[in-house]
This record gives sequence, structure tokens and C-alpha cells, in this order.
Amino acid sequence: MASLSFYDRPSGTRCTLDASKQYDSASAVKAVILGALLHQKGGTLTAKEDALARKMITESDNDSTTTLWKELSDLQDPKKPNPVRIQEFLDKAGMGNTVLDKEGSWGLTQVTAGDLAKLLRIFSGSDDSVLGGKARTYALDLMHHVRSTQSWGATAGAPLDSLIHVKNGWLQRSRNPDVDAFDRGDWKVNSLAALTGKAYNSGLVVLTENNRVPEGRPAEEGWNYGIDTIEAVSRAIYRDVYPGAEPNDPGRPAPPAAGQPAAG
Repeated sequence: MASLSFYDRPSGTRCTLDASKQYDSASAVKAVILGALLHQKGGTLTAKEDALARKMITESDNDSTTTLWKELSDLQDPKKPNPVRIQEFLDKAGMGNTVLDKEGSWGLTQVTAGDLAKLLRIFSGSDDSVLGGKARTYALDLMHHVRSTQSWGATAGAPLDSLIHVKNGWLQRSRNPDVDAFDRGDWKVNSLAALTGKAYNSGLVVLTENNRVPEGRPAEEGWNYGIDTIEAVSRAIYRDVYPGAEPNDPGRPAPPAAGQPAAG
């Protein structure tokens, strides 16, 4: 199951599929947290905030994300940090279909392809009403420097002469009885990417779920299936919108190591 939202500003091209359907965000929400942090700080971060934001985006570091989530939350109940300042950003950005997880499990925030495409439009646009130019440049720079092992997904097939900015997310739900039957063991694999530089100004979001692992098969098969789905969509769109451009091939990343949390 997949949803997508694509826009290309120069040509006016838009393409969507079930773009208002909600998905578990996994680490895709880290781009939202970054936007909220920059909004709250007026685009100027402390050295500590800068270090945390860089780790959160370029390395998809979960501890840094939790720290920033709490910084942007009401901590009257420390066990359930209420991310009120992130909600303020969502309201300002018009991302009304995004539902933050009020229990503190930021990776279970519900996101949509349409809302994440709005976020990419903000990052790559020229409108200062949500984020100023300094903040937008900073956000794109971090996403441009995501480590190579995490640059797969909506970057596949993108023109090599563009500047590519990406953030991915992946999460395998547990098989515990308290998890909804549909979600048990299911891989959620998501990707969002913006292209800038030269004449490029586009954004693509692809969200997937129901990437099942056949009984007795390695868990990584569900993860790979999700990535394959995203990259098939990505290559098809870029091939049609930018015919003749030399395509980017991000390569296949190593799967999550055995015994490590299957989330990022």
C-alpha cells in the first residue's frame, strides 16, 4: 500500500495518489521536528540545538530526536511530553492532516504525503510566512548532507545535476498482542526528497505500509520491498518529468543489523 505527492514548480506538474491517507511516520517526522525547531527559534539555533538537529537529520539519530521533541513539548507530564510547539508549526504550515503522538512515541505520529509535500514546498520556496530564508537554507543543507547509506528512496532516478535533499523513515511494528492485527510485524517505509539547483524545484513524498514479511523469511525482506516500491515510483516520475536527464542511482543500503531496533 502506498501514497504519494509530487510537484514540480517550473512546469506546474503535480501528481498525487491517496495523499491524505495517514501513515506511521517513523523518521520522516524528523523533517517536521526540524521545521518546528527553526520556526520556534526564528531560524537561529544554539550550538547545542544545531548539533542535535544535524545528528537527527544527517544520521537519523533517535536520541537527538527525542531531546528536540521534548524541547518543543509541554513537560507537565514528563512521561507524556505534549509537543505543543510542533503543533504550532503544523498549524502555521497548514499541515492539518498530521497528528502528533501525544504519548511521546514520535515515530508513531500520523503523517500524509500531502502534508509532507507542503513541508518540502516551505523548505524549497521563497515565502517567508512560515520560515525565513536562513531557516529554509539550513533545513535543505542538512537534508542534502544525509549520509549516503540513508539517501535511498525518493532520490532514485532524480537528475544527477540537481541538488538532492532527502529524509527517509522506516519502522517495523512489533508482533506484540497489544498491536493492532493489521500492524503486527508490518514494515512502514517512507521517503521524502526535494530537488533544487539550476532550474530544478520539485518535491516527492512516497509513504508505504503493508510491506509484509512471509512466514519464515528474513525480516529485511519487508524493508526491501518498501524501498523497491518507493524507488519504482520515484524513477517513473523523474523519467517522465525530466526525460533525458542522467538518473541518480542511490544504491541499496544495508538492512538493519540483526538484534538492532528495526526503526530509523
